Formats: sequence, C-alpha cells, structure tokens
Amino acid sequence: MVTLERKRLENDGYVVLEGLLDPKEDIAPLVDEYDVRLSNLSKQWFDEGTLSKDVSDLPFDQRLTQVAKETEGGYYQYLDISLPVSGITSDTPMHTGAEAFKLLRNEKLLDAVEKFIGPEIFCNPVQHTRIKPPVEALPEDKRWHAGIARTQWHQDLGVVTEEADESEMLTVWLPITESTEENGCLTVVPKSHKHGLDQHCIMADNGKTGIPDKDISGDQVPLPMKPGDVLFMTKYTQHGSLENLSDTIRWSLDLRYNPIGDATGRPWFPGFIARSLEKPETELHDHDKWAERWWQTRDEIVKTGIPSFRRWDPNDPLCA
Repeated sequence: MVTLERKRLENDGYVVLEGLLDPKEDIAPLVDEYDVRLSNLSKQWFDEGTLSKDVSDLPFDQRLTQVAKETEGGYYQYLDISLPVSGITSDTPMHTGAEAFKLLRNEKLLDAVEKFIGPEIFCNPVQHTRIKPPVEALPEDKRWHAGIARTQWHQDLGVVTEEADESEMLTVWLPITESTEENGCLTVVPKSHKHGLDQHCIMADNGKTGIPDKDISGDQVPLPMKPGDVLFMTKYTQHGSLENLSDTIRWSLDLRYNPIGDATGRPWFPGFIARSLEKPETELHDHDKWAERWWQTRDEIVKTGIPSFRRWDPNDPLCA
C-alpha cells in the first residue's frame, strides 16, 4: 500500500512530519548523554593543555563553542556517530553511546520510516551528528571542517558508492536544538529529485563534494524546524544548509535507512537490521553489539584500508 507520506515524498522529494518525536522523552536523553561526553572531553583536554581553561561546567552550547574555538573544529569526530570516510587510524574517536543507538531504532521513528520504505528496515551506516558552533567561532580556513560552515548543495546518492544506485535509500534529518534560518537550517529544492543524479564536483576552495551553486535547479526552500520534527528526503533531493550566523549552536542528526538487502553505499561500515516483520529475530537490540561492530570496523580498516572509490572526477571539464 502506498501511504500518503510516500506520495508526498514522491511528489515533492521531501516531507516534514512535525512533532513526530517527543523532545523530553525521545531527545533529552541523548542531550544528557552528550553533555556528559563533552564535559569529560573538556576536562581531559584542559588537563592535557589543549584548552586554556576548564569549561566543563559551562552550559553545553557555550562549552561546545569554546571547545570549537580552541580546537579549531578538532572536537567534531569525538562527537560523531560514525567513522570518517578517510584518514582512519587506531586512535580515531567516535561516539557510540547507548542513547545514540536508542534513537537510531526509536519506535516512533521506525514507524514513520516504514511508511516510506516498508517494514523490512535496515539502519544504513551513513549517519552523522552535526553540532555547528557559530561560524565566527572558527577561522575562515577551518569553517568547512566536517560541515561546520554551510553544507554544500548535494544529493545523498552523490556522496556514496555506485552500489547504492538501485537502493531505496531514505534520508532522515532531525534537529536536536531548534533549527532556524539564522543558525543554519537545512534548505531543499522541491521536486529536484525528479532530475535523477546531478553532476557533483570537488570544490576547489574547500575540497568538499557538491553541486555548484549555479547548477541548483530551482527555488531553494529553507526548512526551520523544532526538536521533535523530522525531515524525510529521497536520495536524489538537492539540499544543503545555511551558515550558523547566530550566537549559539545548531545541532542535528542526519541518518539513513533502506530496505533490508539494499546496498548501503558504504559497505565497509556496519549497518544493522532495525525492524523486520518477516524475521524479527534478526533485529539488533543490543547497544553493546552495535558499538562493538563500529570499534571492530575501525581496527579492521586500520589493517586493510578502505576500498578506494571516486565517484566524481576532480578534473571533470563540467566542473571547470
């Protein structure tokens, strides 16, 4: 059965479900977990001399901004829920907390995902925590680090391998703090998914992969959202984000789900079965096993490396 939500997604390329999650019940536990994580990191970095003063007792947003300034964005990977796509070492950090895992398989979230891709749901390992400090907190040459500045226009299929071309990959984006035009909310181009995959380029000024601004296909619609709202997009929907011009952080998660059996586009990273009506015994409910898979993956990659992939030619004349 084709749901109303799926029809809207197929027509517009995106759907926002307002108030899908409860900020206190579903989001606050993750915020508390990150508060402890950042407090511990702050104390450690102060003791090591990385930070000039102990900021562990500051409110989370102020603490993150101060840490961002003094580490020049070096905090990012310690808070992300995935490994980076390159430069992985035996010391590469990430966050594999219990509340992060709990949100990945939140029942309300999976109920919504089911409306778009059906009940056999795989949690795709392309997943990130984005905590953007005010853009002025960082030197200009550091602002592109891990999307701390505005996020370049792109389609999510454009930043994974070709194996995902036939996958029904669904992007799920949700704000942890209020997301506004001032602090860098997400922006989409309605109906841009109907063009298929657009040419992406390696940007000369920042090395990021994206669609040049001149090639964006239509009206750009900013999407201010509140904690509890959830955005769903197709893998072809053109989107990016604005700069954070406010005086506080903008925090969000971007996640991916696809039907079980579809390729993820990052085969070297560990996804898991989040829901299966056909084989419920295959679902992963154990946080420790999820975390262990990520740490084991890091160790394996250090030994064997990530398979080389280059979807886009940096010398493509279309990008000149």
